Amino acid sequence: MNRRFLCGLLACLLCAGGAQASELADKLVTGNHVLLMRHAYAPGVGDPAGYSLARCETQRTLDAGGKAQAQRIGQWLQAQGVRQAQVFTSIWCRCQQTAERLNLGKPVVEPSLASFFDTPAKAPAQNRQMQAFIAQALKTKGERALILVTHHVNILEFMGQNIGSGDMVLARVNAQGQMLDYKLYPSP
Repeated sequence: MNRRFLCGLLACLLCAGGAQASELADKLVTGNHVLLMRHAYAPGVGDPAGYSLARCETQRTLDAGGKAQAQRIGQWLQAQGVRQAQVFTSIWCRCQQTAERLNLGKPVVEPSLASFFDTPAKAPAQNRQMQAFIAQALKTKGERALILVTHHVNILEFMGQNIGSGDMVLARVNAQGQMLDYKLYPSP
């Protein structure tokens, strides 16, 4: 084989590989899929007594391992072909820290993603608010991925299953933002 042919073949393979997106990326550009993510690892359970949402130092936050995990997740998402995203996050610092480290755009705090760990009776109402938010956000996101960084209680109420820190749920939803089915992606 001559050198010119090999260079051309290599260029074609690289172009084809670069243009190919994963199933995850392909579904996230549609108008009926959303990626919910539990924040990366933050040691402990709940938040310390007297915590303040305005002061990260009073909350449970990501440790060095959690920060590295969040960066790995962002790199993994980009390797899957997720290039443009609307990233929304809970107001809790551990969620914001995770969302920022994804490196997929400036995250926006969304009230419907806030934890109700301390007030479990709010679960049904909070879930309806999140579903309404998903339905609205899917209408306006264009071809960008919709990524929501939230808490295990929110995801458990939405899909009926507990997931680990940094795990992701690709949910197919109806027009009201209610989950029809899902695929779980463990944290890379």
